[in-house]
Amino acid sequence: MTIRSWDIFCTVVDNFGDIGVCWRLARQLAQEHGHAVRLWVDDLHSFARLAPEIDPTAPTQRLSGVEVRPWQQGTDAPFPAEDGFLPHDVVVEAFACDLPYALLQRMAAAPRKPVWINLEYLSAESWVAEHHRMASPHPRLPLVKHFFFPGFAHDTGGLLRESMLGAQRDAFLSSPAALAALWHRLGFQPVAGALRVSLFAYENPMLPTLLAQWRDGAEPVQCLVPQGLAAQQAAQVLGTAATPGTRHAQGNLTLNVVPFVRQELFDELLWACDVNFVRGEDSLVRGLWAARPLAWHIYPQDEHAHRVKLDAWLARFARAGVAPETAAAMTGLCHAWNAYDDYADPARQVAAWEAFRAQLPALAKGTDRWQRQLQHLGDLAANLVSFCEIQVE
Repeated sequence: MTIRSWDIFCTVVDNFGDIGVCWRLARQLAQEHGHAVRLWVDDLHSFARLAPEIDPTAPTQRLSGVEVRPWQQGTDAPFPAEDGFLPHDVVVEAFACDLPYALLQRMAAAPRKPVWINLEYLSAESWVAEHHRMASPHPRLPLVKHFFFPGFAHDTGGLLRESMLGAQRDAFLSSPAALAALWHRLGFQPVAGALRVSLFAYENPMLPTLLAQWRDGAEPVQCLVPQGLAAQQAAQVLGTAATPGTRHAQGNLTLNVVPFVRQELFDELLWACDVNFVRGEDSLVRGLWAARPLAWHIYPQDEHAHRVKLDAWLARFARAGVAPETAAAMTGLCHAWNAYDDYADPARQVAAWEAFRAQLPALAKGTDRWQRQLQHLGDLAANLVSFCEIQVE
């Protein structure tokens, strides 16, 4: 039978990363596949930062073809849906959030049990393929949950990518009017001849060294810092304000604080830059589709577990057809940017940036080649639809 409707449950953690992925998936299912989608979010105030049209107080609302509702996470939490509520064809618990047991009971009692998916976090590690699509029966209810992993290899779910994204990027880059409109919305103008860098990151111990290098270097650099943690740190280092619209120039560095923008405008920002520093999961994937050299600030985990994930991702880039020195430059900057112990010395941090800068043309070609290869995995939304249709009883 055909899948036509979805319930997606999301908790807002990691500075908008989880809601960013869920909102993008929900829109794609509704707009490209024509499916009915209910997106359940536990923090509508944070969600409203990504989608300003959201009313954080509304019990139900529609946006971009998606029905949005609040919910409370936890197995013992009440499920506030109305009497007679039936779950949709597919129920997605994003990133292992805990569904209320009352909802699971409704799923088990439904005339046709929904497909139950745990959408996992993105990882480049080899074990992902072994666990992708793995079934897990509920211990008490007649329900089976399947684990669905995004990934960078075959036998994974692939990456979120809208069908027209490449054409939209090419059209934007070929349109001086579109570029001018972006600068107007952001509230500043590009610096002629400067290396343009977007910097979306968590607070970072390397940032003062990097800003000083750009300030004192021979090349003009325009650094666009979205409002948030990195902007606050950069403003403190440079002795300026972190408010959107702030422009600060020192030496060869021009720093612009960019207002927090909706997802579509963030894509345009990435397309318009020469180098993109990205953080978390959603912005990493958008940075790849931008086909620009990038450095990933991965979300820190206890006992440096995140370093295993970062190194697995770097290893996949190295196998994507780039020269050893190009892969080494990417690895060096990402290690320095993520505070690996052997990059604690500011001199090594400067050397990591200089090696990366020297390889920029090769990195641009390598990133473009890799993102083209990743397109052959299929996009996550379409792969998820296909898998769920197979599971329907």
